[in-house]
Amino acid sequence: MANVLCVLYDDPVDGYPPSYARDGVPAIARYHGGQSTPTPEAIGFKPGELLGSVSGELGLREFLQERGRRLIVTSDKDGPESVFERELPEAEIVISQPFWPAYLTAERIAKAPKLKLALTAGIGSDHVDLQAAIEHGLTVAEVTYSNSISVAEHVVMTILALVRNYIPSYQWVVDGGWNIADCVSRSYDLEGMQVGTVAAGRIGSAVLRRLGPFEVGLHYTDRHRLPAEVEEELGVTFHPNVESLVEVCDVVTINAPLHPETENMFDADLLARMKRGSYLINTARGKICDRDAVARACESGQLAGYAGDVWFPQPAPRDHPWRSMPHHGMTPHTSGTSLSAQARYAAGTREILECWLDGRPIREEYLIVDGGTLAGAGAHSYSEGDATGGSEEAARFKSG
Repeated sequence: MANVLCVLYDDPVDGYPPSYARDGVPAIARYHGGQSTPTPEAIGFKPGELLGSVSGELGLREFLQERGRRLIVTSDKDGPESVFERELPEAEIVISQPFWPAYLTAERIAKAPKLKLALTAGIGSDHVDLQAAIEHGLTVAEVTYSNSISVAEHVVMTILALVRNYIPSYQWVVDGGWNIADCVSRSYDLEGMQVGTVAAGRIGSAVLRRLGPFEVGLHYTDRHRLPAEVEEELGVTFHPNVESLVEVCDVVTINAPLHPETENMFDADLLARMKRGSYLINTARGKICDRDAVARACESGQLAGYAGDVWFPQPAPRDHPWRSMPHHGMTPHTSGTSLSAQARYAAGTREILECWLDGRPIREEYLIVDGGTLAGAGAHSYSEGDATGGSEEAARFKSG
């Protein structure tokens, strides 16, 4: 019996929810641009349930058992004694999430001779060494677009939270205070500011569409320039490189995939080119930013604030400087795993598995690596190489 090894985040501290705040989530048939939402033959869950944690199992157990597969679900993913490490050599399929990634390094791939498919429940497959996947003939797939709008909404929320100084103001209320001057001494209007996105793919363009009504100037840079009619529709200014973008923007949001070309893009030099007192939002991948340079920029005032929900490694060690630096709006990696998003990425995961087990082609837009080369969404978004280096640091979160 072939093994499917699935790594999901832990259940809530108080246990798996017996009930939910709402009775369901809206059904969405198509995304902006026309791509259909996942279309599996069936689903083994009720939309709106918590599916991304261990007890949720992405709603896959009954389906996989009917197909003669053994499903192993764990949150224990880091270190040589982890369940993930022990079960990996017998796994045919590994399912992981960007929010709680099981890093498939070259060393781990070499220890998994039966591994054929690395599947991301969500979007973003940089936790897989794509170069090693290519060399070993693996298929890498993800549920493209499934939670892009979820992330775009989080970006808009965090921009407003930083600019309007929402988080400290809320804390004054929680602490019993009414300190208006303290609340507004770092509060500004977003109106009239210049806002730019690094990459204008599905998430970046969705952010631009949502920010237009705020009457801001909109900018973007991307290695794939948008068609002229799309630029006109969005009212955006194109920049040929990230340097020219950050020099004119008050707010910069990063919406690019992580690969060797974007790793540590926002280093000390690039941060120094930003306007003093600008805001940086990162819901893409933590490793796109130099960890210590960001902390120093927040401490010096070069950045008025930094927010997002992506770290490296994940989970972040307890002494990660982004936990304690001033003027931040960091959360765990939650932007793309709302209960609404989970219904889509769980359905997409099942759709991919149905295709794989039935020997049918996986949707082109879901493919990252196929047939020994970058394919589908991977050919558009990634470059060959590895961005998993240093992921063993995540083990410190458990032992620290």
